[in-house]
Amino acid sequence: MNVPNKITLSRILLIPIFIILLSVPFNWGEWHIGERVLPFSHLAAALLFIIAAATDWIDGFYARKYNLVTNLGKFLDPLADKLLVAAALILLVEQGAAPGWIAIIIISRELAVTGLRLVAAGEGVVLAAGSMGKLKTATQMIAIALLLLHNFPFSFIGIPFGLIMLYAALIFTILSGYDYFAKNWHVMRDSK
Repeated sequence: MNVPNKITLSRILLIPIFIILLSVPFNWGEWHIGERVLPFSHLAAALLFIIAAATDWIDGFYARKYNLVTNLGKFLDPLADKLLVAAALILLVEQGAAPGWIAIIIISRELAVTGLRLVAAGEGVVLAAGSMGKLKTATQMIAIALLLLHNFPFSFIGIPFGLIMLYAALIFTILSGYDYFAKNWHVMRDSK
């Protein structure tokens, strides 16, 4: 269990705290952003999400810089991302901040890719995330952070940038899913 893997595990451990902050109605006050109101608990959840999302870059950078890339890390890192994104999307749909059909497509893609990774692992092959998958993850994280912040700072100028980024994340999710399966279909085809 090296440092990058510990950072990845910390991201997984932050998810329940994030869920509690976003779903339990704490009465800590609120912040008025133009016409919108952002409860402080949502602000805290958004900041925790941003910190958790940042650990994705930190653990990867650290693992590559110090040559600490492991099969466990290749498995845990994308799993942590998927858990964080799924939790956030489900809560955003519950709050009416994100369309349910987009969350279903994104989560379905994540489950399908995880299934392919499990089949590959059963064959002794570890499939790491590609550059398209990293772009997908980045757009998802940015979109979710903006939606958690009730579109701050773009709410002042009336541009629904959080929703625009969510649609961009949807496009990259579909494209990266296709790319991932096209490049790794041989694993499914050749599995026993």
